Amino acid sequence: MKGKKSLHFSQNKLQGSYWIFTFKGFFMKNLIYFVLLCATLSPLKAAEQYGIAMHGDLMYPANFTHFESVNPDAPKGGEYVLGVVGTYDTLNPFILKGTAAADIRNIMFESLLKKSPDEPFSLYGWVAKSLEVAPDRSWISFTINPKAKWQDGTPITAKDVAFSYKTFLENGTPGQQMAFKKVEKAEIINDHQIKFTFKKIDGEYDREIPLLMGMMALIPEHYFKDKDFEKTGLTPFLTSGPYKAVKIEPGRSITYQRDPTYWAKDLPVNKGYYNFDKIRFDYYKNAAVAFEAFKAGNVHTREESDTGKWAQNYTFPAIQDGRVQKVEIPHQHQVGMQAFVFNTRRDLFKDPRVRRALAYVFDYDWLNKNMLHGAMTRTTSFFDNTDLAGKGLPEGEELALLEPFRDQLPTEVFTEPYTLPTFEKGSRENLKIAQQLLKEAGWVIKAGKLVNEKTGKPFAFEIILNVPENEKIALPFVRNLKQLGIDVNVRTIDAAQYENRRVDMNFDMIMHFWGHTLSPGQEQSFYWSSKAADEPGTRNYPGVKSPVVDFLCKKITAAKERKDLVTAVRALDRVLLWGHYVIPLGHRTKDYIAYWDKIDHPPLGVMGLPSIHTFWEKVETR
Repeated sequence: MKGKKSLHFSQNKLQGSYWIFTFKGFFMKNLIYFVLLCATLSPLKAAEQYGIAMHGDLMYPANFTHFESVNPDAPKGGEYVLGVVGTYDTLNPFILKGTAAADIRNIMFESLLKKSPDEPFSLYGWVAKSLEVAPDRSWISFTINPKAKWQDGTPITAKDVAFSYKTFLENGTPGQQMAFKKVEKAEIINDHQIKFTFKKIDGEYDREIPLLMGMMALIPEHYFKDKDFEKTGLTPFLTSGPYKAVKIEPGRSITYQRDPTYWAKDLPVNKGYYNFDKIRFDYYKNAAVAFEAFKAGNVHTREESDTGKWAQNYTFPAIQDGRVQKVEIPHQHQVGMQAFVFNTRRDLFKDPRVRRALAYVFDYDWLNKNMLHGAMTRTTSFFDNTDLAGKGLPEGEELALLEPFRDQLPTEVFTEPYTLPTFEKGSRENLKIAQQLLKEAGWVIKAGKLVNEKTGKPFAFEIILNVPENEKIALPFVRNLKQLGIDVNVRTIDAAQYENRRVDMNFDMIMHFWGHTLSPGQEQSFYWSSKAADEPGTRNYPGVKSPVVDFLCKKITAAKERKDLVTAVRALDRVLLWGHYVIPLGHRTKDYIAYWDKIDHPPLGVMGLPSIHTFWEKVETR
């Protein structure tokens, strides 16, 4: 039928749910318009799912029986004792006021979904037996397991989920509020189903927020309806988790008892978890006393972060005769960033040249050799030891992401790989560079003291610490700073005072550790965004305020593919490093753990130590 427009349907194919079309010219064009119109009028469809991955596919199938990194046949029973330095004054881990009891969030509370320990960021059904999520992640709905119940036997309902969301939105931590403000509305569909619809942020949906809703802790509406959520103090909550708090002694200990009727003990996500009948956290005034308690067998396991102690102090009789196992595991996991942190809210540290100058007199090589037994590696990235680190020079998609901001960033971001000063040629050259940078920033030497050229005000500040053990890192730094004419006072204060000052950003310099996962997301805004810089309780301790950093944090949460995430994180890493907001310290290339032989555990792998909640007590030692 040459010269004519034609449309042919294959015969008897409608039942097979497909049509075969042949189009020419005008008709094809109009059908495309019709299809596009239908797409805009039709709601986005979503299939029921048993889990959700931030990027890519889930590792486990729908019928999986347990996570690979646990022992599903771990015996139940016994008591597990851990040591904690400090104290606690609240059983509410969801508010800023006070110090919560150790690990109470993980021990007593549940969420709709549970994070897989074997994937970067994947969640599987816990209180929710299934979920549906829009393809563009504009909404997510959860269907609650009909077996889910609170510890008083009351069923967990969609009303409880909605109540939890509203409570944390109004009274939660800054991090919770930052996330939950992205919810447009919460709709209770029925007793067992709830739907969250999200707002667009800068024209895009935050692809992580559906997962964050799945990880939200759940609290019961019927218990809290007549109570002030922020004034719960030391009264145990009604929860739905595997343990109950049964003995509360602030300053001494807290004991949790496993609930034998726990409704979710046989779910695939919980197989191999929660094996001890009792878990007790004993509190100690300082790390030295806590270590002596471990040596005496009063504490059962200890992960050691001090390489000096590991080399010198783990030689006591119980290790020599095999009653305590001492294990070193070379690892391949993320190491985070531990560093001296400048508070750029202080006028003293607003100039990046000043911050860079001080880094030139921090002799990490000497510190590592003489105080840390050479066991540490200098950290040169906020995401060191992962594929997320911004190494070398930016190129390809990362360069394209940074290029529009070239005039807002240090030239070095584009021209120099980030490196830290070393003392290979001695300290004199570093001192000259530091003095020159300080001079450029308006600081001069008068009578042996560094003073502001305009005001005459001396350069002096305070480093506050929360543990005495960190003094061995801070004091050598202070001695070197004196060579620049800078006076520094180091103060070690108690845990409560330190936390209050850190929450209020009331410090000149602190030491802090930022941990990261292999799938960074919303928390990066909590760490680095301009908004977080002005909110007490966030972790933007340096006070970073950068439109470029804000942009990159949004790109991280908007990333649809893993490669896009990696590109955005590398760019963020590079911008933060060249901002000189911190002086990086170092990290271990091994995990160090010691434990009494009554304790057993899943295999200790290169990707990090397993959760303590997958450990168990050997039956033969009871």
